[in-house]
Amino acid sequence: MNRGISWTATLLAIAAFALCAGQGVAVGAMPPPVDPLMLPEDGPAAPPQATQQRTLCVPAVSGGDGANVPPAQLDLAFDAVWPITTGAGQRVAVIDTGVSRHPRLPNLEPGGDYVGAADGTEDCDAHGTVVAGLIGAQPVTGSGFSGAAPGATIITIRQSSSAYSLAGSQGDPNIAENSSGYGNVDTMAMAVRHAADMGATVINISEVACKSAAEGINDQRLGAAIQYAALVKDIVVVAAAGNVGSGGCKSQNPTPSPLTPHADLWNSVNTLASPAWYDDFVLTVGSVDPNGAASSFSLGGPWVDVAAPGTAVVSLHPTEPGLTNGTYGPDGSVQAINGTSFAAPYVAATAALVRSRYPDLTAAQVVQRIESTAHAPAEGWNPYVGHGVVDPLAAVTALPSDAETYPLGHHTSTLAALPVPPPPDNRARDAALLGVAAVGSLGVLALLSSFPIRRVFAERGHRSRRP
Repeated sequence: MNRGISWTATLLAIAAFALCAGQGVAVGAMPPPVDPLMLPEDGPAAPPQATQQRTLCVPAVSGGDGANVPPAQLDLAFDAVWPITTGAGQRVAVIDTGVSRHPRLPNLEPGGDYVGAADGTEDCDAHGTVVAGLIGAQPVTGSGFSGAAPGATIITIRQSSSAYSLAGSQGDPNIAENSSGYGNVDTMAMAVRHAADMGATVINISEVACKSAAEGINDQRLGAAIQYAALVKDIVVVAAAGNVGSGGCKSQNPTPSPLTPHADLWNSVNTLASPAWYDDFVLTVGSVDPNGAASSFSLGGPWVDVAAPGTAVVSLHPTEPGLTNGTYGPDGSVQAINGTSFAAPYVAATAALVRSRYPDLTAAQVVQRIESTAHAPAEGWNPYVGHGVVDPLAAVTALPSDAETYPLGHHTSTLAALPVPPPPDNRARDAALLGVAAVGSLGVLALLSSFPIRRVFAERGHRSRRP
């Protein structure tokens, strides 16, 4: 038996080594301590350097409309939540490539532009508009598609664009980029601070900057901005986990080793993702496929908290009044809309629904409620789906735990007391009872008085029978 255990351990060790070898050497890292002094100043949104548009905007496909509800929206059953809340009163900041004005986004509020000279409502990448539509698009007759929290207001802040770059110069190689064009962790930090000061209650960041653990990420300003939003401004910050093969996320992080199932995964990280890795302040979202399994492209890590559908997405078209279900690649081919970028807005919308239903809930309590009501994997948590796929209806309706005590999101009113009814008239009943009692008493007396008489007759009979 001992020899069999030894061979099993050896084979597991070889398998674990091969897995790590195929993914690169794990280095391990932790986010740097947040320094509040690194928080960027707020001010009018504008690019910190001169920029220019170098390529054409990304064209989007017209498609996906009709009476059928998109699979992701159907799986999460947001329509079951809308009779309770639609997210009214919540302000969701979409920090992205901008959000185009669209007839199904009447509650769109310009928040500024860190890429060009617009106000945040110019989307040259078809990315931010898709994200915003998943959160706040209005339902219309004949269309099965709707945003998950159609009552919420969308604040659009353009922070990156693949069509723009620095005017006449290259970016700083020491600053992690979250876009193949313009946009980095510093502009994201400014956008987060700006969104926080604009009164956002939820911030959605469907952008990721990745570096290898050996290189590290120079993102201290972003860390300070994320902490400011989450702790000082009490905002739920939702971030995409990242996609392997894009945004600098070159390799997948290792899976937990079967030899050390309880090991600290932070010690085996080889790909860092920001702002996702600021786990104390961010609700990080991975992607699942239509079968509920982690999407092959979804970057794992110890910072992943929950998951949502992120494949075959349908949402608002950036330049037309209808919908889109894809974009055109450089060669003219149609590319489906997939990624953790599009899983995150479903979770941001869920946060808006919860905050609307429970307005006195803190950001930390919202996060705890979303995590605790998710459909957990068999092991309870894993680095690809976190605590599991979110359940919006459960997050909104679940009874509070012992650690959560807060009022519901509605007003109570005092009802007038019912009038005291008059005492019943029991006179007839009392008279009947008295009559019955009197008759009963007379019967008892008659019975008792008969005892001496019966005794006399008994004695006379006895004497008469003597011999």
